[in-house]
Formats: sequence, C-alpha cells, structure tokens
Amino acid sequence: MHRYFLLSFISFFLICSAEAQEERLMMAKLKYNGGGDWYANKTALPNLAEFCNEYLSTNFDLNDETVEVGSPDLYQYAYLYMTGHGNVVFNPSEAENLRNYLLAGGFLHIDDNYGLDSYIRLEMKKVFPELEFIELPFNHTIYNQKFEFKNGLPKIHEHDNKPPQGFGLIYEGNLVCFYSYESDLGNGWEDQRIHNDPEEKRQEALMMGANIISYALTQF
Repeated sequence: MHRYFLLSFISFFLICSAEAQEERLMMAKLKYNGGGDWYANKTALPNLAEFCNEYLSTNFDLNDETVEVGSPDLYQYAYLYMTGHGNVVFNPSEAENLRNYLLAGGFLHIDDNYGLDSYIRLEMKKVFPELEFIELPFNHTIYNQKFEFKNGLPKIHEHDNKPPQGFGLIYEGNLVCFYSYESDLGNGWEDQRIHNDPEEKRQEALMMGANIISYALTQF
C-alpha cells in the first residue's frame, strides 16, 4: 500500500528545519464523475492553505490543485476536499483507490455545498461498505485543535433551517473521512467578494478548516 502522504506528514513535524521548509504540503479538490459540480468553491483551498500557513505554521502550496478520485496521484496529498451540489458516481476501481488512500493514512473532507447528501452517502458505501457515517460529539478532538468549537460545526450558510452536523467514517478507531453537513465551510473559505459573508463568519469557517487540517496531519 502506498505511503507517499507520509512525506508530508513528516514535514509537518519537522517544519522548523530548513530542509522541511523546502518541502511543500499539498491539499487538493477531489474530481469525481456523475455530473456534479466537483469544481465548486474555486478560491476556497488557496485561502484555507494561506490561513493554515499563518496559524498552524504549515507549509502548504497555495495553488488550487485538483486530483481525480481514481488517480494514483491521490497519495501526493495530505488532505482531500470534496464538494458540490449534485450527483456523484464512483466506479469500483475509483472506490478501491480512495479506500486504499484513506487506509494508508490519507484524509477526506466532504463538504456538502447543498444537495450532495443523498449521493455521497451511497457512494461512500462503495468505499467502506462495512462503515456508517456517525455524528461526532462536540467533544471530539477535531473540534478542539488550534481553535475550540464547543458547539461543533459553525453555521456559515443557511439552506433548510437545519443545524450543522459533523459526521465521520471511523475505521479501526481512526477518523478517515469527515463530512460537514448543513454548514457550508467551503463557501466561508472563499474570497469575501464571492458570497459577501461577514468577516466573522469567514473567520469561523477558516478556523474550523484549520482544525480539520490539523487533525488530518496528526491523526496517525
């Protein structure tokens, strides 16, 4: 099983050394089939990377990277971000590739941009047929990293007047996939001009994103 992501993992812990400073951590948006808008939130990841570099002392590349779910290049990325509003389809080889990446220590963050829920639950069953999404309690460590969120996920955008929920797939005690629902973190990460969100909301979204990144880099 590939372990390329561990190079990024090690560089996080050695970030103070000159050699580590030269190696860039990388995050990417997950490109999937089915017709859904996997490409949504175009400015989100560069802004999140910049925020993490400032507040977590990480060394993320600021480019807006994308990677296909079936690609061996998954292993280059310490963190995968998946979003959209519509249909998602994983074929068997893609599901296997994503599973192997996650079991090798990778991390997937699924961020419902409204309308993704019914699709992603079915497709993630192809990846982990033995697992169910469970709602994470507010005292879970993902809410208590650099920043503390006593009430769990912040609410960034309103859709159906539902509370935000954070779900996870937990494999052998490890959270391998975090699913943010009814929160819309990615919209909060975008440039302020795009959604005209109050700066307070944008900061909440970025701080929660930094917590997810911190957790993803230190879980193993």
